[in-house]
Amino acid sequence: MPRRVLNGTVVSDKTDKTVTVLVERNLMHPVYKKFIKRTKRYLAHDEANACKVGDRVSIIETRPISKRKTWLVLSEAEASAIGTSPAPAVSGA
Repeated sequence: MPRRVLNGTVVSDKTDKTVTVLVERNLMHPVYKKFIKRTKRYLAHDEANACKVGDRVSIIETRPISKRKTWLVLSEAEASAIGTSPAPAVSGA
């Protein structure tokens, strides 16, 4: 079974070797047919403590590392090998 890959934004890097990644997705309301934004936070393992708040990252599903941490932050080289890349940061102009 393939491992899931998600793109999101780092919202917290306070813990050692762990970042909190906010993943947004759009879904259509079944009755009103309007797109609704849903968000979820994932804890991801960041071995080098390289990610900072505001970074766009790709995370991949992995074996459980701790009770709540089952995701791993992909480096740029790993993300390109899988065929995904984190979405570029959008500047508010």
